[in-house]
Amino acid sequence: LQLHHSGRYHCGGWVDTWVSQRWQESAPVTVTVHGVPLSGVSLSVQPPGGQMALGDCLLLSCTVAMGTGPLSFTWHREGLATPLGTGPDLELQHIGDKDSGRYHCRGSDGDCVAESPALNITVL
Repeated sequence: LQLHHSGRYHCGGWVDTWVSQRWQESAPVTVTVHGVPLSGVSLSVQPPGGQMALGDCLLLSCTVAMGTGPLSFTWHREGLATPLGTGPDLELQHIGDKDSGRYHCRGSDGDCVAESPALNITVL
């Protein structure tokens, strides 16, 4: 079920009488589909644990427990003004010392924004 399924609906069918058949329709009903607010944004990391070796590949994934979408995602690291990327996953290849820090993602459904808890990544 999607938000655009809201509308007026009715059903119809052929009714047999002794003399003839005729088409009959029910009274229309209004169906309103409500969106589910965005909540439960969480962050996971591969490899697990948040400690990476210099030159490793870091994969962060952002998930949403509830929400009516389309959903969009942005990635952030503490201390940086610009987002690191968009989409549900962020991949950083050949990480270096400068990539250590606290990361989080933001999910948006167009109406509200929810943020994941921060995850500390340490490059050893």
